[in-house]
Amino acid sequence: MPTGRVLHVLSQRPGLTGSGVTLHALVRQAARAGWEQRAVCGVPADDPRPRVGDLPPDAVAPLLFAPDSGPPSRAPDVEFPVPGMSDVMPYRSTRFSAMEPGQVEAYRVAWIDLLARVRDAFQPDVVHAHHAWIVSSLLRDVFPHTPVVMHGHGTALRQLRSCPGLAASVRAGCGRNDAIVVLHELHRQEYAREYGLDPTRCHVVGAGYDAAVFHARGRVDDAGPTLLFAGKLSRAKGLDCLLDAFDIVRGESPSAVLHVAGSGSGAEADELRRRVEETPGVAWHGKLEQPDLAARMRETKVFVLPSFFEGLGLVLVEALACGCRLVSNDLPGLAPVVEVAGDALARVPMPRLVGADTPDPADRPAYVERLARTLRTALDRAPSGRDSGEAVDGIDPRLAPFTWEAVFERVETVWLDVMRRRRAEVGAS
Repeated sequence: MPTGRVLHVLSQRPGLTGSGVTLHALVRQAARAGWEQRAVCGVPADDPRPRVGDLPPDAVAPLLFAPDSGPPSRAPDVEFPVPGMSDVMPYRSTRFSAMEPGQVEAYRVAWIDLLARVRDAFQPDVVHAHHAWIVSSLLRDVFPHTPVVMHGHGTALRQLRSCPGLAASVRAGCGRNDAIVVLHELHRQEYAREYGLDPTRCHVVGAGYDAAVFHARGRVDDAGPTLLFAGKLSRAKGLDCLLDAFDIVRGESPSAVLHVAGSGSGAEADELRRRVEETPGVAWHGKLEQPDLAARMRETKVFVLPSFFEGLGLVLVEALACGCRLVSNDLPGLAPVVEVAGDALARVPMPRLVGADTPDPADRPAYVERLARTLRTALDRAPSGRDSGEAVDGIDPRLAPFTWEAVFERVETVWLDVMRRRRAEVGAS
């Protein structure tokens, strides 16, 4: 007997960003728990059959945007590339801040039409929508009698600042939804404040990692002075500053190697890719699938997250599970990771920022030197997977709250609660 029917909503491509990975994981966990599921997502017209967890193709309804590269097999529903919640996405995308009013209206109309068709065919008991942004702001209009849960990944907070012309309607629309689940306590406070939500409607569920993939079994602990960066090729992720810092590190440790894994699109990503490929001591891997990334982590001494804006930095948990030492900017949302990582994590004081994720040029040289100094210290220390003397087989008990099973249990509790509340409201009316 199914627990209920849930419709998952993601306005961008599944599986290629943190929210897309979260979608995959929640779908798989919900299937195990007995939920009947459908999903809608935004994809380029040359990829009209996206994979979402283990759902069959007829359970996934895509909204088709302009093709990413090849000729489309179907005509797009929207004539521009999929808009992304970050300004630099790992695929061809449109920036919300650059959209013309006509594009925003076409975007809204296309989503409302698709969501209404899925509503009529599926009749969900609850809607789970990733990102408190434009599509989430439309859901109460399409689903007036269905509880809606939003999933905040942090990027909508930045979009509110980047797109002031859209912020008011987004805040008003999202404020009508039943609940929001977020990554950590700071996000709970920020979303409640920015969207005018009752704090009791904001729930911390954290973020998850795949413990079957990210583990320290078979770890190589004599890999030498090795560093790893994995993420989008963008300045907001701090890659250009990391390359500058690595030049300093390599000047003192000529055998040091920096591995770079990731992807991106546009002029900024192309420029960074060229620099990565031309920098001595840097090994370029392109985009790695999760098993390959985990294998690379098990062969690396220090994982580096030099990002200037991050929801939670889940990749730090994945690297910690693989036995890496960690170096990260001292980001506001890292408290849950700090708690479990202990002295395996070294935090670098942030430079002043111009906007949401751009370092002040005046602070940049001193920041790069701080980053280099922290990297050198981390490379000199013992691998984190052996420091405590704990066995590396199985799930580290400190990381148990970060497994997808644990995250889904917290999300499911919210689903059941909003469904119960909605039934009570209907019964009282």
